[in-house]
Amino acid sequence: MTNLENNEQPESVKIEDTEVNQCSSCGGNTVFDPSSGALKCPFCGSEKEIEKTQENAIEHSFLQALEKDDHSWDDEKRVFSCKNCGAETVLDKDKVADFCTFCGSSHIASSENHAGIKPALVLPFQVPKEEAIEKFKVWINKRYFAPSSLKKSYQLSKITGAYLPYWTFDSKTRSNFVVRIGTYYYVTVTRTVVEDGKSRRVTEQVRKIRWRTEHGNYNEFFDDVLVKASRNVASDLIHKIEPFQLNALVDYKSQFLSGFLAERYSIPLKEGWNGAKAIIDRRITNGIERQVHGDVVQVVSVSTNYKDITYKHILLPIWISSFHFNHKVYRFLVNGQTGKVSGNAPISALKVTIVSLVAIVIIAILVIFFGGQ
Repeated sequence: MTNLENNEQPESVKIEDTEVNQCSSCGGNTVFDPSSGALKCPFCGSEKEIEKTQENAIEHSFLQALEKDDHSWDDEKRVFSCKNCGAETVLDKDKVADFCTFCGSSHIASSENHAGIKPALVLPFQVPKEEAIEKFKVWINKRYFAPSSLKKSYQLSKITGAYLPYWTFDSKTRSNFVVRIGTYYYVTVTRTVVEDGKSRRVTEQVRKIRWRTEHGNYNEFFDDVLVKASRNVASDLIHKIEPFQLNALVDYKSQFLSGFLAERYSIPLKEGWNGAKAIIDRRITNGIERQVHGDVVQVVSVSTNYKDITYKHILLPIWISSFHFNHKVYRFLVNGQTGKVSGNAPISALKVTIVSLVAIVIIAILVIFFGGQ
């Protein structure tokens, strides 16, 4: 039977919210409610609105950040490290975590590492836990190549809402490039063709390419190039639940994290910029190919100057969990804003074989039918 009883927050995670998040009606600890976008008391149902502002979308100097060791989040948070997978979770100073969001291990200890750069913006959860679970059920029922018994015997583990860290980068760029440009031209060629023992002369047009080399400049401003700052969630799973609608980002406030976890970035700022630069370089190459006119364009070399590099640290929401089937663990993610699901699921070799055989038979029938005409 499918086990959904483990979806509640485990007792091993002790959360003692600060007074600012206490319910004004009963004194209970309030948590962020994705459905209403407000702080909600789980005991009496009272809600307290969180003012959403977009005034803190300030770009910070990348070069200045490299010169100083920014620990601006340390006043609010402390770090817990998983000894099993290495993931680091950021929690309020008065909270204690005893399990890892990313691998489920109970080998969690308070870390001496700094919380680091404080987020500027956050994308609050919009998908409640119950909806995330329903989205997962729909997803798993569509795993057509999974074993038939999967839908009845899988066991769903704890599902946890977590904010993943991202960097965004802006940069002005000026590039000098060298390209080879090919222009098509045609020549008339006459050749001898032998058919059924008889030869005949055939004249045809053959396409050739005339090449020339050109130098030029390409300028572009890149805005909010998004780079994942987590090593603990597989990129292929993350890419499948993207995109996030970043126009819904609001100023970071600790209330949005109440009842949820946040991962400390494991990809530092400088390494994040290297990832952004790789994205920018690919876009520059594509831009040069569009800018230069020719039938064929080959980019030989590009030299780029990056100027006024700025960054922001932002948090994006996901539901993360796993399910067990035949003594194996399969992870899945749910986009906390859109509800899009990605994950790994077992594959039935028998189903794959049957589908392959059916496809081969259909192709053979089509070949016989059309080949005989």
